[in-house]
Amino acid sequence: MSTPPLASGPHGPDALRPLLDTVLGALTTGAAARGGPLPVGGPDTVAAHVTDVLGDVLPEHGDPDALRALTHALAAGAADPADPLCAAHLHCPPLAVATAADLAVSALNPSLDSWDQAPAASALEARVTGALAARLGLADAVVTTGGTEANQLALLLAREAHGAHVRLVCSAAAHHSLPRAAWLLGLPDPVVLPAPAGTLDPAALDAALTELTGPLLVAATAGTTDAGLIDPLPEIAARCAAHHVRLHIDAAYGGCLALSDRHRALLTGLDAAQTVALDLHKLGWQPVATGFLAVADADELDALHQRADYLNAGDDTEAGLPDLLGRSTRTTRRPDVLKAAVTLRTLGRSGLADLIDRVLTLAQDLADRVEAHPRLELYDRPTLATVLFRPAHASDDAVAAVRRTLLHEGRAVLGRAHADGRLWLKATLLNPHTGPDDLAHLLKLAEGHTPA
Repeated sequence: MSTPPLASGPHGPDALRPLLDTVLGALTTGAAARGGPLPVGGPDTVAAHVTDVLGDVLPEHGDPDALRALTHALAAGAADPADPLCAAHLHCPPLAVATAADLAVSALNPSLDSWDQAPAASALEARVTGALAARLGLADAVVTTGGTEANQLALLLAREAHGAHVRLVCSAAAHHSLPRAAWLLGLPDPVVLPAPAGTLDPAALDAALTELTGPLLVAATAGTTDAGLIDPLPEIAARCAAHHVRLHIDAAYGGCLALSDRHRALLTGLDAAQTVALDLHKLGWQPVATGFLAVADADELDALHQRADYLNAGDDTEAGLPDLLGRSTRTTRRPDVLKAAVTLRTLGRSGLADLIDRVLTLAQDLADRVEAHPRLELYDRPTLATVLFRPAHASDDAVAAVRRTLLHEGRAVLGRAHADGRLWLKATLLNPHTGPDDLAHLLKLAEGHTPA
């Protein structure tokens, strides 16, 4: 058997070209076999098909058709976020240009734990993170795998700045990664304030901050997972300032509104935070993962510094080689910043703002249609790209059954959320190519499964 070719080096591109043709062909045939937003038949059917195609995971002799067969199976069994009827989660359809850039990263395989593994990528990351932080009104940023890691880093920096007894204060609508991060870091049990309206109430927060003692970290949200709501950030920031309390804002969902002149005002107060979480694999249309944590005080990142002689020997650092171990809690780390940099340069701020404005307008359009529909009920006007609705007069069990039926039949992917004491269907509209007919079809599917 000959030695398999490599993806990089002088012969790498020539080795990749026929393989890319195979992958692209399998993606096409797989999507055709699926025929909709997700496969028909539910988990057992999909698992059986994958098992059949995979066969022996580690056979004695290799199969040259494995790339085509498994890529076809993956595509045939995918929930495709590019399908307008796949609208359940904050799971965006990635831009083609960003995906192409991601291929370059995979081929070159740099690792951002030392400069000698990623010379150009190191410089690129420093420039891009600085620019994004400035757009948010903060000093610097580091790359993360998403909102969860960014929230964990925010709590870690708060702990290092204020001690191991710093206590998280958040609303019941905050992302689950925040209390989980407090647990992982050994912090005191969080104070979770009720959020009957879906957002953090400044008056309730003020009362809690007046009563609580010791170092505190308030976490607000700019884009809740369930309803896409934005906490009243200026009021929360004012309460935190009055009580001399640290503020973190989880803007993983809504933070990209900073790029839109039309919607940027929704983020007023963001620059008052000490730390801000941001995802570009939501309203930035990047392949997973592309997250950031922005900080108001760049010196706080010194808490992440580590010394490993084989990566950042002191004399190398003194000689001018960038010391990258303080830019993450991870060691091996791919330059996910390339796809973001390519997208920002290719589309520009106005191009990305146009995509953001489009999907937020789509959400308003869908809400209008639900309000006008005699057999559907709207939870509230959307703030971002998330719309909650339900069949009118249906029980929660019936609403849940509508969603599962559509999933099992492979016809549509809708999410679910509890609000106002009831279960709602959730449409998260992150596909800028979605049109009016798609919205009408989505509602027809949901309404068509409504019990008479």
